[in-house]
Amino acid sequence: MTIHRRQFMQGAGAAGALATVPTTVLAADAARPAKTPKQEANMTTFVLIHGAWHYGALWEDVAKPLRKAGHTVHTPTLAGNGPGNDIDRTVGHSDAVKSAVDYVEENDLKDFVLLGHSYGGTIVSRMAEEMPDRIRRLIYWNAFVLNDGESIEAVSPPHYKQLMDAIAGSGAYGPGAVKLPFPVWREAFMNDADLALAQKTYELTTPHPLRTLTDRVALKSFHKLQIPRSYINCMEDIAMPPGDFAWHPRFTARLGLCRLVQMPGGHEACFTNPELLAAKIVEAGRD
Repeated sequence: MTIHRRQFMQGAGAAGALATVPTTVLAADAARPAKTPKQEANMTTFVLIHGAWHYGALWEDVAKPLRKAGHTVHTPTLAGNGPGNDIDRTVGHSDAVKSAVDYVEENDLKDFVLLGHSYGGTIVSRMAEEMPDRIRRLIYWNAFVLNDGESIEAVSPPHYKQLMDAIAGSGAYGPGAVKLPFPVWREAFMNDADLALAQKTYELTTPHPLRTLTDRVALKSFHKLQIPRSYINCMEDIAMPPGDFAWHPRFTARLGLCRLVQMPGGHEACFTNPELLAAKIVEAGRD
């Protein structure tokens, strides 16, 4: 199918993050000097949950400065995501949540800061319901915050449903799979990058299971949980178009009391400014 840039942008921007190769982060280099008690107290375990069309390894440029500072970082790949022709792209939202919960339990992670980017925000909300005692703080980075019974499709501009349905119907990426057209990626997701970086990163992305965007998500207890919450807002992010559909303050307002951390950049700051994003993750995740 042909997507014309002007036609798309007149529609209302792009639907942000409508994002197996699990990546387990190794501990600090054994040759590194031992940390003082004060340094140990400031070290955090982060679990980073990717967005649509992403997978765990694409966090590497963000995870690297976090690890260099002494933090532990885990970047699991959700069910239905990742490169390869053997990935089941027909999975639903509950399958993706289960894959993330299983990763945490298999690695016996506790007292960690859990971050979700874009689509990943809907995953971490459900994880919080499943394992609230394990999570120190939740961070949403330009992420969807759903209410009980909502789907990503339901809180996105209507023309995105038409676009995703058309792509899925074409069968271009296999049963149940969708991928953003490059003009949308370039103009609305990588608007703060040059063309070369936009092309390079687009080639790294993979098809995404449409059901995870259309499934209604049951969130019966999330809004009653007492887990501290932060929201990182990239101020040039137009993946959700400005106005009524903008990320902030629409989704931050749904979190109630939360810490707002802002930074320049677009929806894919993990590619365009990973070191600043890492610093903002620390700022959002600290006690």
